[in-house]
Amino acid sequence: MSIDRRTFLAQSAVAGSHLLMRPWTSDRHAPFTIPSDFSLKVMATNWGFQGSMDDFCAKAKESGYDGIEVWTPSQEKEQQALLAGVQKHGLALGLLAAGSDGMYTRHLDQFQQAVDQAVALQPLYVNCHSGRDFFTFEQNKSIIDYTLQASQQSGIPIYHETHRSRILFAAHITKTFLEAIPGLRLTLDISHWCNVHESLLQDQQEAVDLALRHTDHIHTRIGHAESPQVTDPRAPEWEKEVAAHFQWWDQVVQYKADQRQPLTVTTEFGPPNYMAMVPYTQQPLANLWEINAYMMQRFRERYR
Repeated sequence: MSIDRRTFLAQSAVAGSHLLMRPWTSDRHAPFTIPSDFSLKVMATNWGFQGSMDDFCAKAKESGYDGIEVWTPSQEKEQQALLAGVQKHGLALGLLAAGSDGMYTRHLDQFQQAVDQAVALQPLYVNCHSGRDFFTFEQNKSIIDYTLQASQQSGIPIYHETHRSRILFAAHITKTFLEAIPGLRLTLDISHWCNVHESLLQDQQEAVDLALRHTDHIHTRIGHAESPQVTDPRAPEWEKEVAAHFQWWDQVVQYKADQRQPLTVTTEFGPPNYMAMVPYTQQPLANLWEINAYMMQRFRERYR
């Protein structure tokens, strides 16, 4: 796995004004250009998937994903099954790590252990659900500081997700942390902020712009003012929300392309209860795998 990670990161080293540029146009989005060597990896989530790890890896590969993003297994047997699956099917590996306890000291211990376990598996990156929204600034800062040190020592990128109930649950809070910790790098799941601020963030432009410049990984869920997940991004009633999210993602892609740096994204629409259900029958309103595969295809069309 470490070889794949180094190969991926090495792709950002090539730069030059001679590079061919290709336009992308859409009836919904303004065209812009991307370097022909821009590196994009699209990762699949097993959130809501029913089946073994090998089944999941096989389906992700068959569907056209470059890799998978899953929670770090705590047991060695599960870790070996995960590593065997990604190796067998030729997939990159991204890992999630978190703490859960509401008491800071126990949370910190949980979080550090989870990050250490993730780093030991040599993934492409580690995405953190870090801290709690009610911890103090200094407590949450200490959690971020630990990941900065772990990333520097291991060479593995460690990101913090913009997620409700976590450190970076709101745009203005994230801005405060980014200004205090310039090395903080983000997994941008901006759908959460749409829900938290009950808007498409028109009045949070400065905070959003700063976050976009610090983003290295994206979760491609589309949110709206009353929920972090639209019912189906293909439905015309969500066109405004879809367009807003792609405008944010365009900016991230442009930043990464200008810097000749790679980008990873995870298509992470979630199952019930994230996904709306029919009352009484509790049937989901859409096919989860199809929605995430659709988002993968949209990213490939737009950014490759």
